[in-house]
Amino acid sequence: MRTQIGMLVVATSIIQLANGFFGTFVSLRVAIESFDVPGLVLSAYFAGFTFGAFRCNTIIERIGHIRAYAAFAGLVAVAVAMMPLLIGSLAWVVLRAIVGFGCAGLFVTTESWLTAKAQPSERGRVFSIYMVGTFLALALGQLLIIRADIKAAAPFNVIVALFAVALTMVTSARAEPPRVGPEAVLPYGVLARAAPIAVTGCALSGLVGGAFYSLVPAWMQNQGTPRETIALFMLVAVLGGFAFQIPVGRLSDRFDRCIVVAFLGLGFAGTAVVMVFLPRNLAAILPAAVLLGGFMSTLYPVCVAHAHDRMPADRVVAVSGRLILVSGIGSVLGPLIGADLMARFGIDGVFYFMAAAVLLLALVAGFGSLITRPPTQVEAPFAILTPQAGPLAHDPFDPLDGPSHLNDPR
Repeated sequence: MRTQIGMLVVATSIIQLANGFFGTFVSLRVAIESFDVPGLVLSAYFAGFTFGAFRCNTIIERIGHIRAYAAFAGLVAVAVAMMPLLIGSLAWVVLRAIVGFGCAGLFVTTESWLTAKAQPSERGRVFSIYMVGTFLALALGQLLIIRADIKAAAPFNVIVALFAVALTMVTSARAEPPRVGPEAVLPYGVLARAAPIAVTGCALSGLVGGAFYSLVPAWMQNQGTPRETIALFMLVAVLGGFAFQIPVGRLSDRFDRCIVVAFLGLGFAGTAVVMVFLPRNLAAILPAAVLLGGFMSTLYPVCVAHAHDRMPADRVVAVSGRLILVSGIGSVLGPLIGADLMARFGIDGVFYFMAAAVLLLALVAGFGSLITRPPTQVEAPFAILTPQAGPLAHDPFDPLDGPSHLNDPR
């Protein structure tokens, strides 16, 4: 069992290594290609990811975890391999959406597998290891940019190779996949009425994250920033998000989560505005990148924990899936709106846009903490999360000690 879990963790870390590299690489390549609709190309991944998080459970239930993993990984590999052969706005929109769909399927397959197979007493430790591997791989993926030839086809081949390695590891291992169970139904509108701040926060978190990770590298390249500096900036932002998880999690477990969301929003908005006026040198922007990544990456998990505080425990999986859908919609809109603003006002317009969006969240959360009654059920603990998967299937034959979080510490 431990070998099986370890294999899944390593394979997903390899996929995240490819993802960390691919996200920044595509942003830089789109800037070079001068596409007519760069925002649409960049947001297509999030659109595919959102649709995949919404639909891939049906595929997993129909064909099983191992075959679903192979299908999703193969889909991503084919789409990535086709991108250097079909260079154009429309083709890349379609291919990026396919990549997003496949990645959503891979993460849902992996995380549902881990949730079902890990013993309840070990689940927290398993997902902690999983998240450490995820964050480190995403960070290391930024370093690959330093030596990549952005104009060549070689980076696409590297990404295909990494996905192929992960696919080979999972499909060749001796592993018994979990059995899938029925999903709880959550009517639309119920979650928004019960936890409006959580829903708003997840949407704006996706909006801001999609704009930041898609547009900032492209803008830096257009300004003639050395590729090493771009890679370092994105690396520091990812590591800042990792560093903030535990301290912010402890704060959110001790104090009103709405207050914590408000402070995170104020911190991000203030840092984004300060970024506009900072000199463009490493000594000034790297500390700001740490803060931006930290505040941005912790908004989503705090909002998810707040939503679970307000909803019945038997709907934990459905709630998490709905929040991922909301965040995904925000991630689609972020690059679209941000690209238009960047064309008109430069990167300053993007930072002001992100600051305004999160400042609105801070005001709503602060006001909500004054008028909202505390939850009646036991509060759900904070878990390290990134909005990157959909509803998880549980093995009904495993001795679970109760419903567990979607992407527990994802």
